[in-house]
Amino acid sequence: MNEFEDQLPAVANEPSRRDILTAGLGLGAAAGIATMFPGFTGVASAASRTQVPVTDQVYVEVSALSSLSYFIDHRLGMTLIGKDLGVKTQYVGPSNLDLTAMLNIIDQKIAQKVSGMLVVGFDPILKSGIDKAVAAGIPVVTLDADVPTSKRHVFLGTGNVNVGILGGNLLAAAIGKKGKIAIISRIGQSNLDERVQGYKTALATYPNIQVVQVANDDSDSTKAASVVGSILRTHSDLVGIACVEAAGGVGSATAVKEAGKVGKVQIISMDRDDQTLNFIQQGVILASTAQKTALMSYLGTLLLYYYVNHPVPIVADNIAAAVTPLPATVDTGALVINKANAHFFFHKK
Repeated sequence: MNEFEDQLPAVANEPSRRDILTAGLGLGAAAGIATMFPGFTGVASAASRTQVPVTDQVYVEVSALSSLSYFIDHRLGMTLIGKDLGVKTQYVGPSNLDLTAMLNIIDQKIAQKVSGMLVVGFDPILKSGIDKAVAAGIPVVTLDADVPTSKRHVFLGTGNVNVGILGGNLLAAAIGKKGKIAIISRIGQSNLDERVQGYKTALATYPNIQVVQVANDDSDSTKAASVVGSILRTHSDLVGIACVEAAGGVGSATAVKEAGKVGKVQIISMDRDDQTLNFIQQGVILASTAQKTALMSYLGTLLLYYYVNHPVPIVADNIAAAVTPLPATVDTGALVINKANAHFFFHKK
């Protein structure tokens, strides 16, 4: 029994998602498109890119910071899609931000000839591993954070600029559209930089709001607490803090509590870890803009599965025409968590 299976929803007396996904979408689509391409006689027989039986196919997500509770939902998504499709799935990666370890794992999975790979694009250095996988014939989806210069097939994740704009407008409303604010991030990570950009775009429309600092926390809540404590001492009139990842929100909440400024400094955080949710319920964090994280790994694997087994014939011969039958990007959307709905987002123990 997978350690996450007890968190997966079960619905009695209904067709399984696996039946719907593999039969309804795959073979039904084949019948519908057969008339469009005379040489196309069926998804599995004519278009499949692999001779590996479905039950032997392995789809793997390679990440880092795997000890963060944020990635519980990545693992949930991988477990659920494996059960639904009848394929093997793996979630692997170092517990810390060890990019060399990530590259080594990518190499190992290439050697194992996995059917498809999902990579959380923490840093441009991962380009070499992604490109090596693609060159070996393994399709790659980047998710959560992109490596846009790589040869990855799809980026799938939150529209990061848009979620920053959402957070910026929430924070502006909370502080009465005026005052000094700080932004906390792990600077240099593409998805987080895009969220910071979104915040700046939104806040620029409020002439009486001043961003006094964009500070780096290295996705470490202890460092975030120290950084925010320093900012609060330097700017005693600070009224707002924007955090574009969970560690920054937890650290900011800790610093604001220690400074005795709960309610005086409004915090908009990111994501749905239990510490963030507790701080929301306590009124220390006003709200959090959260991602549909399990959807990323679920849909990412689903896209890879159909690319491997049932690629849509955009033209009569996708490979010869160098046409990739996948979307370039998929935006999985964002949610707002506040006191009214925080209780829905705790993970099961």
